[in-house]
Amino acid sequence: MVEQQEASGDRLTTRIGQAVMLLHAGDREEARNRFGALWSELGVEGDALHRCTLAHYLADTQDDPGDELAWDLRALTAAEALSDERPAEHPDALAVRAFSPSLHLNLAADYLKLQRPDPARVHLRRARAAADALVDDGYGGGVRAAIERLELRLRQQ
Repeated sequence: MVEQQEASGDRLTTRIGQAVMLLHAGDREEARNRFGALWSELGVEGDALHRCTLAHYLADTQDDPGDELAWDLRALTAAEALSDERPAEHPDALAVRAFSPSLHLNLAADYLKLQRPDPARVHLRRARAAADALVDDGYGGGVRAAIERLELRLRQQ
């Protein structure tokens, strides 16, 4: 049973990766369609890491800032559920910990787009506080730089 779940999870991860490639290639509509189909297939009771990943990328495919915010909130909720579901030493829990600054950064950016600077500041503080989980690599440096850029924009509000 566990082997079936792992194989199913690997196939889902592969399909998520294929949709991410479409998104990064600029085909937002097809990526949104595929992510949406995967979300429906996974369901609200599906694996929290998969829900977090799907919701995060679904947010990136939205045209409406309110819809983007809704998906980013789902991503954060799934990440928090993962922390509750799995022991802290589980590799996925560590991955989500490193993903947390980005999740809060995205929410801060969403709120700023919606001209709601107060909740933007709250999530930006959370992103900054969680940034210690980032390694000193391209991803970590990119997230830290994005936090600083958004802080500058918020100061100008």
